[in-house]
Amino acid sequence: MARIKPQALLLQSKKKKGPSGVSIPTIIVYVLIVAVMVFSLFSTYKYWSRRSIVQTQDGISTSKAIDQKKSDIPKYALISTSKGLITVELYNDGSPDVIDEFIDFSQKGHFKGMQFTRVIKNFVIHGSNVERAEATEDWTSRGKHYSQLDTSLKHEAFMLGTSKAKHEGGGFDLFITTAPIPDLNDKINVFGRVIKGEDVVQEIEEVDTDDHYRPKTPIQINEVTLKHKT
Repeated sequence: MARIKPQALLLQSKKKKGPSGVSIPTIIVYVLIVAVMVFSLFSTYKYWSRRSIVQTQDGISTSKAIDQKKSDIPKYALISTSKGLITVELYNDGSPDVIDEFIDFSQKGHFKGMQFTRVIKNFVIHGSNVERAEATEDWTSRGKHYSQLDTSLKHEAFMLGTSKAKHEGGGFDLFITTAPIPDLNDKINVFGRVIKGEDVVQEIEEVDTDDHYRPKTPIQINEVTLKHKT
């Protein structure tokens, strides 16, 4: 058998060997793909994180604005009358629209000089700038009706409210109850309660009135002052 020379064996060995590995260009391509994917994921994460922070800040800002608005709303009204001072705690949460209207009228001086046009014992004292002749019969019938009621009914006395009926000329009247009234919420938007000056309310309630419950001696509101603290 012919003997193979060493050079031939070396040449055959080189031919039988497979590829030595992945080429450098291929590795570079893979690295670039991985880098692009990582960058894309990082950018997406950064975008949503920033958006979440902005939404949280907006929510906090909105909440602070609402809280600030609530803190700016007066909590008390001091009603100065010709008989004395009546202090009322306002129901800011329960009747926000009515409170806003009341505050607006107070700041515009709407209640200065307002007369108590109806005083019905064991019912209400009513202040209004509008005198309606057609309401006289209604007030008379109400007075007779409520004077016969059991005053231990569920609605409290010394509540401040305004009529649910729309007023001519955009007015705003005031009611202060002097006894529990069973259908109070059907007639009046209650937006506060007297916390000081109940004796003044009772003194107004005791004044002499005519057959239509109009005070014989004028009694008026001098002014309404809004306060954050009593």
